[in-house]
Amino acid sequence: MKKVLVTGGTGLVGKALEAIIKKQGPTDEEWFFSGSKDADLTNLAATQALFTKEKPTHVIHLAAMVGGLFHNMNNNLDFLRNNLLINDNVLQTAHEQGCIKVVSCLSTCIFPDKTTYPIDETMVHNGPPHPSNYGYSYAKRLIDIQNHAYNDKYGHLYTSVIPCNIFGPHDNYKPEVSHVIPGMINRMHKLITEQPDTPEREKVFTVFGSGKPLRQFIYSLDLAELMIWVLRNYDSVEPIVLSVDEIQEVTIFEVAQAIATAFEFKGKLVCDTSKADGQFKKTASNAKLRSLLPEYTFTDFESAIKTSVEWYRTHYEQARK
Repeated sequence: MKKVLVTGGTGLVGKALEAIIKKQGPTDEEWFFSGSKDADLTNLAATQALFTKEKPTHVIHLAAMVGGLFHNMNNNLDFLRNNLLINDNVLQTAHEQGCIKVVSCLSTCIFPDKTTYPIDETMVHNGPPHPSNYGYSYAKRLIDIQNHAYNDKYGHLYTSVIPCNIFGPHDNYKPEVSHVIPGMINRMHKLITEQPDTPEREKVFTVFGSGKPLRQFIYSLDLAELMIWVLRNYDSVEPIVLSVDEIQEVTIFEVAQAIATAFEFKGKLVCDTSKADGQFKKTASNAKLRSLLPEYTFTDFESAIKTSVEWYRTHYEQARK
């Protein structure tokens, strides 16, 4: 029987994986979703103890120090050091304990800042990443280098996936660390629920930046399905982009409009251009994925936003905020 260890298993993607595995029903796999309470993965001994206890044959490696644009801009050294430690501890322990396969989760922000679009798997190391999050980006890039090095030396099948921006239930809504969608959901909920005596039409929701940057967003449940497919069927050390189609790219302002619609918000949306935009676009090609899974249907963006907003409202007390 396969024993699958999911690091970072209590977060956004881990919870989505858990939901999909439950939905799929019994298989020849046993899954364990580990969180920070199970092991501090920046600590080698703690990482080794977790692997010794769970004895995984396969690993989905999600654990990372993560955050939104402004958190990254202010903490590049911490993002670099902590993620280097986590990744090396997980991959080396997987090697020492004889794991058959490791699938690590990267991010489209690792791609070069100056590049042509769409970006694809062959372009990861073609130049420096955007300066706003170079610590996180370089640490994540090195997983790909390390995967190839384990493959060269030992023939290990350690691979990686590169998702576009992820959102969904169980996201992190804390203002200082949240990504754009959970950040907006949290702020709009606060705007609607606070000052109950102010008519909603008079309330103003602020979009940070110009609202013009373009992004592809993947619903966490879709990503979970695709990552399970990678674990079971994708047998290459080369990374694979897991992204919605290029035509599904939206502006940040369109994201705000979709969230406002989901909340039935009747107020006004305005852009604060004094705030940084970050990278203008990160358009990724999913041609490799489409060549292998041509029929896969992604969840409609507005529907996924609606479900995510409903989850936040229902689980407001438990949400990470």
